[in-house]
Amino acid sequence: LLDMCRNNAAENLGAHQDRSGREMSALNELAQLLALPAPPRIIESYDISNTAGSENVAGMVVFRDGRPYKAHYRKFKIKGFTGQDDYRSMAEVLDRRFAEYENGADDAFGTLPDLILLDGGKGQVGAVKEVLDRMGIDVALFGMVKDSKHKTRAITGDGGEIAINSTRSVFTLVSEIQEEVHRFSVGFHHKKHT
Repeated sequence: LLDMCRNNAAENLGAHQDRSGREMSALNELAQLLALPAPPRIIESYDISNTAGSENVAGMVVFRDGRPYKAHYRKFKIKGFTGQDDYRSMAEVLDRRFAEYENGADDAFGTLPDLILLDGGKGQVGAVKEVLDRMGIDVALFGMVKDSKHKTRAITGDGGEIAINSTRSVFTLVSEIQEEVHRFSVGFHHKKHT
């Protein structure tokens, strides 16, 4: 009964905010699953792409109200080191992203997200958490964990994993975000490599 009430309320709210009930419901469920204070309106997601440690790049995608917001997608070239190190790469990218926020130079970087989802597990989350702590940025941070078939299986924070396959709308949303950030970063990597 409570789920039905939440879904009905999400549809009603979505109609007034130009969002579908499905998207609002998924964002509400995601907020509950991750113990967020409110449904995340702006979600940023990051992925690293390279070929055996060369041509290191990263992609940032933004979902606003559960939908891709391509005007705020950004690409990064890893400049701080050579070789393959996903943790250092992710930390560098988020350090640069939030330095831009502090400078207020770019519209995409001028707003703090409500949630950051990294393509990776606890290692990536730990590397980025250090950056956020050092810069005094308070944003919910989680990693998207894949299974052996490269499909989304769980979300992880700095603790254990949270299974998402039991919550269909959250699973669909997180899978869409993970696939989109992967597609965007790999596409940039291929273009740069070519």
